[in-house]
Amino acid sequence: MIKFRNIEHQCSMELTLDLIGGKWKSLILWHLGENTLRFSELRRSLPRVTQKMLTQQLRELEESGLVNRFIYTQIPPKVEYSLTIAGKSLIPILATLCDWGQSYANEAGLNDKETACCIKK
Repeated sequence: MIKFRNIEHQCSMELTLDLIGGKWKSLILWHLGENTLRFSELRRSLPRVTQKMLTQQLRELEESGLVNRFIYTQIPPKVEYSLTIAGKSLIPILATLCDWGQSYANEAGLNDKETACCIKK
């Protein structure tokens, strides 16, 4: 049993899915990659996420120790996000998931070209 943030997980897969599961967390991590991005830049890279959901997911990723949040003390305020070492360790795993999704889509005839999210900048 693994206890994290007062939640008992039966196995490490359950913990992992708690940390990066859901519709947006993995995509946020993927888009941050080796980059440092402002909130507005992240929002542009994920056009279907609402501001409220992006804020909530970034806070959860920060609480989990996967994302750094750096606040500049200036006017207007500026906040940047980047991955922690733990967050960066997920990038090869996310790349494998992206490749798998691309292969699945190709084999199923769901698309005829490589999707933009799998192309690292």
